[in-house]
Amino acid sequence: MSKIVVLGAGISGHTASCFLRKYLSKEHQIIVVSPTKKYNWIPSNVWVGVGDMKPEQVLFDLEPIYKKAGIDFVNAKATKIYPEGNKYISSPFVVVEDMNSKEEKNIEYDYLINATGPKLNFDATEGLGPSRNSQSICSASHAVQAWENLSSLIKDMKNGKNKTIVIGVGHGMATCQGAAFEYLFNVESKLKREKVRDRAKIIYMTNEYELGDFGMGGLHLKYGGYIAHSKTFTESLFAEREIFWIKRAHPLEVGKNKIKYETLDGTFHEQEFDFAMLIPPFAGVGLKAFNKKEEDITSSLFLPNGFMKVDGNYNPKPYSEWDAEDWPKTLQNPTYKNIFAIGIAFAPPHPISKPMQSPNKTTISPTAPRTGMPSAMMGKAVAQSISNLLKGKDRPLHTASMAKLGAACVASTGTGLFSGTAVSIIVYPIVPDFKRFPEYGRDLNFTFGDIGLAGHWIKLLLHYAFIYKAKLNPFWYIIPE
Repeated sequence: MSKIVVLGAGISGHTASCFLRKYLSKEHQIIVVSPTKKYNWIPSNVWVGVGDMKPEQVLFDLEPIYKKAGIDFVNAKATKIYPEGNKYISSPFVVVEDMNSKEEKNIEYDYLINATGPKLNFDATEGLGPSRNSQSICSASHAVQAWENLSSLIKDMKNGKNKTIVIGVGHGMATCQGAAFEYLFNVESKLKREKVRDRAKIIYMTNEYELGDFGMGGLHLKYGGYIAHSKTFTESLFAEREIFWIKRAHPLEVGKNKIKYETLDGTFHEQEFDFAMLIPPFAGVGLKAFNKKEEDITSSLFLPNGFMKVDGNYNPKPYSEWDAEDWPKTLQNPTYKNIFAIGIAFAPPHPISKPMQSPNKTTISPTAPRTGMPSAMMGKAVAQSISNLLKGKDRPLHTASMAKLGAACVASTGTGLFSGTAVSIIVYPIVPDFKRFPEYGRDLNFTFGDIGLAGHWIKLLLHYAFIYKAKLNPFWYIIPE
């Protein structure tokens, strides 16, 4: 019997553990360690954040699902990894802290999947975050608070007051511009439906060099029979809806009603607001690693930002010399072959967007996105790899390189059958590959954009389909990642 421990029960971890249970017989034990008891379908938090969904529509309890499937669930936070064991325990193990008793215990493993996701690093910017001066939609509870504040603002606007709303990212190296982009349009739509749009000035604040970068270095796409750059595509959406933008920005401090920020040209500015939703930068959750002699080997398993090294090329070199082949493929740690990292937990070898610094040496450019669809595909691929290793199959590990994966992003507003609309973008591959696609870095047969009701229907369908799948309902596995 083998024991597989999965750290994390988000999109990547939950996908990996469920497919492991499908692929492996019950003689193999699967243990999920998660500090949260509930699964959150994070892509729909944007709807919670504008009051179009209740939190219970994006959350459900994990333990009953895992019990039904034959997966052990431990409500705890992983703190340390001993990939060689130590002088007391010969097998590899992780140290976890129980979320209720706060007591530590050891869990031995044969295979370990790090799917811990990110630490929401609100501390990187003074005053950032829902416990301070800005809102977030990174969790269901954050989204609830965002809606409470936004709905209060709407009441003021209905009483004749004008308001300024800032939505975007809260740091010069933040990622998840797509989430901020989607929330922006949901807020704009909500204000229209509440008949107060004329009372609001809406501003998008981003670290992108140009709108439409999305942390992917921008992209060319087919739209309306033409080839358009995502900059043109995005700017036209903003202009049509009278949304203003501040780009190349690094928020330095978020006050009660004012953001102080630096721009890429090295100048400093202030922006007043009445409501601000700013996505924080991500960091690793802070796992430590030790060898058999109890010596700290954290730096050999993790980069300084806390994300785990896998089979990517982490050798330093100029951005212009990076190649699509440098991106991780199997997500396997090169030193400890029984450890994998997936989703946000793995360390990208380099940014996809070109790194840029202001004259003040402040880095102002997005880091690589790796949420949603790519995370799920990594989870399934690693589950397949471990299954093959345990079954003794003599074949290569499964791969899920972001340089070979495509992604679909559907930014939808509203939840009604006939009242919503969506911006839909399909991109392949996520990491541009100029060797395979010399002109644009991506395959334009599979990279395109559209706007309309059909994309909104797809987003609604995906919400209910993925909740159905995550609950392991009958034939869950036929729903694609």
